Amino acid sequence: MVEYMEVMTQYKEILSKQLIGNSLQDWLVAVACLVCVYVALQVFRRVVISRISKIVQKTSFKGDDAIIQMLEGISGFFYFVTSLFIASRLVSSSEIVEKVIYGLFVVVIVYEVIRILERIILFFVVRFWMGDRNESEKEHMSHVLQIIIKIALWTIGAILVLSNLGFNVTSLVASLGVGGIAIALAVQNILGDMFSSFSIYFDQPFRVGDFIVVGDHMGTVKKIGLKTTRIEALQGEEIVISNAELTSSRVRNFKQMQKRRIPFVVGVTYDTSKEKLAKIPEIVKSVIVSIENAELDRVHLKEFGDFSINFEIVFYALTGDYIEYMDARQEINLGLVGEFEKEGIEFAFPTQTVHVVKE
Repeated sequence: MVEYMEVMTQYKEILSKQLIGNSLQDWLVAVACLVCVYVALQVFRRVVISRISKIVQKTSFKGDDAIIQMLEGISGFFYFVTSLFIASRLVSSSEIVEKVIYGLFVVVIVYEVIRILERIILFFVVRFWMGDRNESEKEHMSHVLQIIIKIALWTIGAILVLSNLGFNVTSLVASLGVGGIAIALAVQNILGDMFSSFSIYFDQPFRVGDFIVVGDHMGTVKKIGLKTTRIEALQGEEIVISNAELTSSRVRNFKQMQKRRIPFVVGVTYDTSKEKLAKIPEIVKSVIVSIENAELDRVHLKEFGDFSINFEIVFYALTGDYIEYMDARQEINLGLVGEFEKEGIEFAFPTQTVHVVKE
């Protein structure tokens, strides 16, 4: 019994020895707390979250999957710093050491929170706000929004970190406001193109793959960027137009065309008989009705030209595709040539008759 008491006394003496301002016992408790908290957080990360992940994978709602992925994406360094911060509360240390640990904890917390908020905002924006867009548009705009969200969140995060570390952020915020105005004035053209990019995306006057005409330029939209839109012209070259110019110009979008109205004139010779002239409207009608993507509007004997009797024909091409329209136009022309040959009707061509009077 005496020996036991002596051992306990020695043990207490060892634990009461001071080491960097704290007893050895305090340091052991702090280390034990550090280990226990870190292990508990790792168990939560690897076991609890993993089991919850298996459960939410069976649900139809994708939001819970995204939340689990965000929790799984939290770094192990965050758990270590959190454990270190909690354990550091159990021992006394110098003011500098406490500020360093506290600052490290604040930075890590803000960093992880910003990452989670960024993913949450992007997930719900892409899923619910841009749900009806195609994948290329979603990828483009999610990239643009990611840049803007990052700038906003990291600016707020930096201010929060500095504020928690004891810095006076009032003057900083004021200077940021003045600096922001100066920067905005300096890059107003770039900002104008950026906001025009959002206007194009959300208003959707055209999409990638649409054939558009802007002023003297025409072609197929290949890419809608943050500052410019790229168009592939009919000749094959690439036309780069600023987004601000596009939103301030009149854009003709032929991809949205459901049908196009096509008027054209057919001229026949003056020696065509009245009976054959009367047959021409029915001939034209029979030709156009037989073509899939064409719809006749009207056929009229319009005028007596200088060298031909002119019929004005108006039909609708029931397609927005230019090649399909030209195919229909070609079928109409070939059909008219064939039917006119059967009826003995001749197309007119420029002629001039010279009358010579003998005196």
